[in-house]
Parts: sequence; structure tokens; C-alpha cells
Amino acid sequence: MTEPIKEGGLIPADCLDRRVAGVNVVPGTLRDQLGDDLKLLVFLRHFGCIFCRETLADIQARTEADASFPEPLFFFQGRVAEGRAFLRRYGPQLRAVSDPEAFFYDAFGVGRAGLVKALGPSVWRARSRARQKGHENGERSGDIWRMPGAFLTRGKQVLWSHEFRHAADLPDFDGIARVATSVS
Repeated sequence: MTEPIKEGGLIPADCLDRRVAGVNVVPGTLRDQLGDDLKLLVFLRHFGCIFCRETLADIQARTEADASFPEPLFFFQGRVAEGRAFLRRYGPQLRAVSDPEAFFYDAFGVGRAGLVKALGPSVWRARSRARQKGHENGERSGDIWRMPGAFLTRGKQVLWSHEFRHAADLPDFDGIARVATSVS
């Protein structure tokens, strides 16, 4: 396997030209989804994850409050039908790519968590944060050990990425907005 895609790097052609399926995506490849505009690529852990639900809600709130916030493109581990059912409840307008083989997760270096990153003290403390926002765990689906990921891109260039310290870590949404504004 090649090196994972990193901040400051380029998304390789084999990744850009891979055909995708998903929810609210245009027919074609990842390149067709990205276009030349800023996109926030968000890799979800699994649909039962309380923190994925929190992330979806936080990003939706941010995009509604700030028209200049980059358009999100989510990635999920399930099949298209699973994604459609999940997003019908949590964001029917959102665009999301189905990646059950974890091709894009692996290409972007979105790895698997060990015990501390998945279930450690930071995760348990963050659970209270997510619950205060009205989120709960759901039925597990996909690889529950998979970490989340977030990358700001323009075309094939990765402008920013967030290194998740644990499964409940959230990206700096203000930082994303600042980077997006600085490159616009």
C-alpha cells in the first residue's frame, strides 16, 4: 500500500478516479464529487457511534450558520441502503460516499483504534458532552474500531487535516473556517 494521504499532499489519481456510490452523490468518481471547490471530507466511524451523530449535527449547524463553511462530503463504512436509512434520520440533504471495503479510509490513513483510543477515559468524558447535545449510541454497524477522519480539500490537494487523538475527539471547526477563508 502507498503512503496515506496527508495534509499538504495530493490525492493520487487511483483514488480520485475510483467510482463511488452513496447518498446524494453525483454519478461518477471521487473526482466528480470534489470538483474544484473546497470540500470537507469527513470519515465517520460507524452508524451506531454517538460521536458520529454529534459530528453530523455539529457540521450541519456550522454549515447552516456560515455560508462560507466548506461543503461536507461524508464517508461511511456501510452499503448505500444503510447510508440512506441513516441519513434520512440524521441529515437527508447530506452527501455521503459508501465505502464498505474501507478503500478511502485506508487511502487517507484513517486507521483503527486501540483500546484506549476507542474506550479510554477521554472517550467516556466526551460521551457526556454528546449526550448533553441530545445524542445517543445506536445499533452498531461497520467496524466499531475504525477511527474518524477529517480533511479539507480543494480538488486533489489536501489543505488541512485533523489528527484524531481518540474516537470522541472533534475537529476544530473554527480552524477549518479560518483555513477555508484564507485559501478562498
